[in-house]
Amino acid sequence: MEKINIRVLTESDLDAIVNIDTRVLGKTRRDYWKKKIELSETRPPMASLVAEIDGKVVGFILGDVSGWEFGVPDNIGWIDTIGVDPDYQNRGIGRLLFNELIKNLNEAGVNTIYTLVDWNDWDLLQFFHAMGFTRGDMINLELKI
Repeated sequence: MEKINIRVLTESDLDAIVNIDTRVLGKTRRDYWKKKIELSETRPPMASLVAEIDGKVVGFILGDVSGWEFGVPDNIGWIDTIGVDPDYQNRGIGRLLFNELIKNLNEAGVNTIYTLVDWNDWDLLQFFHAMGFTRGDMINLELKI
């Protein structure tokens, strides 16, 4: 079994995250990830993590601690994004990242976690269900213009 190291995400992880995202989605979004990583540096550091095997970034998770938006109390955490290199999927890396993030958020006083998932993304819905998520009380509304 390979040793998986979980650590705080840094700006130097940009290339690895872009590579993972490109492999998962089939398109490159470097500027998007550059902005996301810069934004993550303004958030609690324990909320943005990467997983490494032999020094290679093979997965990441970005979260946050926040509240007040949409009438949400301040003991809320969010999972923004999770990604695992396709060559390393189904090895428990997503679960390790998730568990470390949950531990960190709990230590920060968070007792409820939210995330948004595309209703048609069955794999991601199954992952979050396996992690203990249930459908919440909030409803996502959309207006196409």
